[in-house]
Amino acid sequence: MAAQRVQDTTVIRPLPRPAATRSFVCLGFCGGGTGAYRPWASLLDERTELTLICYPGREGRFAENFARSWEELAEDATAAVLSAVDRPYVLFGHSMGGWMAFDVATRIERRGGPVPESLVVSSCNAPNRGLTERDRFPSLDDTDEALLRWMRTIGLLPDYVRSDPDLMDMAFDLMRADIRVRDSYRSPGAETRIPVQVLYGRDDEVIEPGVAEQWSQVCRGPCRVDPLPGGHFYTPDVWGALPAHIDAL
Repeated sequence: MAAQRVQDTTVIRPLPRPAATRSFVCLGFCGGGTGAYRPWASLLDERTELTLICYPGREGRFAENFARSWEELAEDATAAVLSAVDRPYVLFGHSMGGWMAFDVATRIERRGGPVPESLVVSSCNAPNRGLTERDRFPSLDDTDEALLRWMRTIGLLPDYVRSDPDLMDMAFDLMRADIRVRDSYRSPGAETRIPVQVLYGRDDEVIEPGVAEQWSQVCRGPCRVDPLPGGHFYTPDVWGALPAHIDAL
């Protein structure tokens, strides 16, 4: 029986397409919400519906507490994905969201649920390494000024947020809550037979050398690795059209 379609504060469909035959389900990165992905809705063909998962403590789930650990957030995200999918889907995550997408996909796979047709991980090292110093970017030790520079770089701070001290405090709280969750990550030792595509920026200082070999160690099915121009969020043009680089779409 297909899952009941959900449109609430957890599962966001910016451009609903009830007649679509596939969903493109996206999980957020550290400190982010669904906003960075929303412009992609109009880039997808009519057969594909953009479906965004909102984590606790932000946007429509602002009144909820932040997740306190990786395990808590992974279970929340797994439940959200399963509630959202009523058709074939591609699962995507960027940066911390790439590890989350891998974790969610392997949890669903182990439990015999509806696995994605393809898993797409962006700007993240292979999860079997565990958390290393390269992955601690940004860091809990960073000052507000350093976090501010990071959030500006990745477009997390609209003008109305920067001009409001209360909203800025909320943005810092959100970023630090997500960093604490990321830093609680421990490699589950999982592998997957789901086809995997890995995207990364050629100039991304977070990505370790040998990323293709690393990811091949956790993939028991097809694994495709594609370097793209730019750093952790690519170039603005590449980020703005990232779905065009996803083979399954």
